[in-house]
Amino acid sequence: MVLSPGVYGEIDDDRALTALRSALDEGATLIDTSDGYGEDGHNERLIGEAVRGRRDEVVIATKFGFRLPEGVEGHSFPVKYSFEELAVNAEPQHIRGYAQTSLRTLGTDYIDLYYPHFPDPKVPIEETVGAVAELITEGLVRHLGLSNVTADELRRAHAVHPVAAVQAQWSMWAPIDPELHAAARELGVGIVAWSPLGSGFLTGTVRNVGEDDFRRFIPGFQAGNLQANHDRFAPLREIAAEQGVTPGGLALAWLLHQDEHVVPIPGSRTPAHIAENLAAARTELSAETLDRIGRVLAEVAPQGGTRLLG
Repeated sequence: MVLSPGVYGEIDDDRALTALRSALDEGATLIDTSDGYGEDGHNERLIGEAVRGRRDEVVIATKFGFRLPEGVEGHSFPVKYSFEELAVNAEPQHIRGYAQTSLRTLGTDYIDLYYPHFPDPKVPIEETVGAVAELITEGLVRHLGLSNVTADELRRAHAVHPVAAVQAQWSMWAPIDPELHAAARELGVGIVAWSPLGSGFLTGTVRNVGEDDFRRFIPGFQAGNLQANHDRFAPLREIAAEQGVTPGGLALAWLLHQDEHVVPIPGSRTPAHIAENLAAARTELSAETLDRIGRVLAEVAPQGGTRLLG
């Protein structure tokens, strides 16, 4: 998402492609995108260009039903960010069209992992899943994912077709819903953690956000909240320094220690940050360190709120 304009400020395609190709060169094997990232499929087109000639090296996950084509009615989905709602549509009759557009934009014959970006309040999750299952039968999609769902929605969907992965917001400052986590473990569903660095906050480097930065909509980044949160989470930066890792590296390593089936998807725009993020997969944290982090997290909560849902 961060490689398309209008997210974290200015970015151009050359810089974005350099970042993507660097990730592949460093051994990254999962790229997560959406037809709703950037205008007119920008993010998917970018990824298609980056993986040309290297398609078999990477799992491509994309999502649908958030940025709607002309003529598709939007259904209101409430969120906690300051814009308060999103327009989504996961009606079965549109899903084949979404997928065909993504396939063309990505320049590929199949999508490895396909998610409805959000559950549609006006459509039973079973109907949405049924439409994706048809695409799986035809070979256009390989695996079903869900994103931003409840534990109940995961269970209902899984009863229609096996769910390979559920995408959920999860980081040191936005814990995963425990019921969703328990349901995923019970059903054998992997967890893809979005915003694992707290939209960059947990790197310790974000001191302000501009008008062209989507984080201005997140209460935890607004007004005095950002400074207050910087101070509240200072003990984590101290632990990172003691461990000889960056604050962002600590945040990712901590998340990887929470569940052997979790895959974080940090957004990065530079080869240096990509290498730093990938190094977190090789960082071992002792039980004592994890306990210290747990005590800190039990005592602090972000001021202003950071969760998109719930």
